[in-house]
Amino acid sequence: MKTKGIRLYGKKDLRLEEFELPKIGADEILAKVISDSICMSSYKAATQGSDHKRIPNDVAEKPILIGHEFAGELVEIGANWQHKFKAGQKFSIQPAIYYEEGPVGVLSAPGYSYQYIGGNATYVIIPKDVLVQDCLLAYDGPGYYPASLAEPLSCVIGAMHANYHTKPGSYVHQMEIVDGGKMAILAGVGPMGLAAINYVIMREDRKPSLMVVTDIDQARLDRAASIYSPEWAKTKGIELIYLNTSGDNPVGKLRDLTGDEGYNDVFVFAPVPPVIEQGDAILSNDGCLNFFAGPGNTDFTAKMNFYNVHYASTHIVGTSGGNNDDMVESLEMFGKGLDPAGLVTHIGGLNAVIDTTLHLPEIPGGKKLIYTHKDIPLTAISEFKEKGKSDPLFAGLHDICERNNELWSVEAEEFLLANAKDI
Repeated sequence: MKTKGIRLYGKKDLRLEEFELPKIGADEILAKVISDSICMSSYKAATQGSDHKRIPNDVAEKPILIGHEFAGELVEIGANWQHKFKAGQKFSIQPAIYYEEGPVGVLSAPGYSYQYIGGNATYVIIPKDVLVQDCLLAYDGPGYYPASLAEPLSCVIGAMHANYHTKPGSYVHQMEIVDGGKMAILAGVGPMGLAAINYVIMREDRKPSLMVVTDIDQARLDRAASIYSPEWAKTKGIELIYLNTSGDNPVGKLRDLTGDEGYNDVFVFAPVPPVIEQGDAILSNDGCLNFFAGPGNTDFTAKMNFYNVHYASTHIVGTSGGNNDDMVESLEMFGKGLDPAGLVTHIGGLNAVIDTTLHLPEIPGGKKLIYTHKDIPLTAISEFKEKGKSDPLFAGLHDICERNNELWSVEAEEFLLANAKDI
């Protein structure tokens, strides 16, 4: 079978190519990719090439398929997996595959490490590594884009689970955010911050009583508030406050919202030293700061108050992804009504992947959602109306999104799949 896909050969060397997939073996599955959301991690992989820890050194001779936030349908099942999967099933992938090999573990991932599996392709071969680690997950919900966004949501879920707290006299770390506590999400209205807000509000087992979300861009804050409103959060028992921290004394304003007690759980969603230091300064006694946003600079540093580390038991963790349990929880949350559409600000086809990936830091907005069998320029949802004046596809998409608070939806996805030009 032939596939079309975006292959990485080296630093900033991405190519849209058509090539032959080998016949699958007994421990492999042939799959059709429908959607993939482009992650900043793919930008890092594309710019670093073989210097990236997950990309093979021989990538120039054996190029890899890029993209790791994808969903689609299973087409052909290898003999050894027909008891578990069937053709026609919808799927999602947990891309962070950890397995033991000799005395050390190996961390490989679709979208970084393999020639025949990556999200930016029309058809892929799911290898044994994915299957034996239970990283191929069936998806029974509506549409495909939620399953593509299950991976970024799982990273948020993993971050919440990774926070910890302590009790004087005990050496046991009590994992998780404080139930009924105070939470701050700093630089929190980008795509991952929006996922965090949505998850915290929708979660049933534990949640904060106060959640403060900050940014320095009022338009971004207003958009977040229109999607995940304080009124909706209140119905779930959470006081949600969106705070612009671009003015004077942001630390004082943040602490005032807690009666100067500080925050039990602080999540930093931008690799910016002043934001990290702001997060450190607002921690309560036994407060946990989660540095979520990964920096590209290996020498990246920020100051931390070690007086408080010693006397106020403040502490820090860093998370960079979720595990299988987090992915399963992601998919379960979709079944309970969580819709990740608020993350999506742009759509495009396979033809748009190279330019989008290489310029991702320069493109404003949230997630760029790719439909891999389609030929569509990368287009912001906010541009649908204007483009619709000359293109019936965008006219139809605008009408659908306008009825849905300017958000992407399963209806919009179905319209696109039925009417957009194939690549």
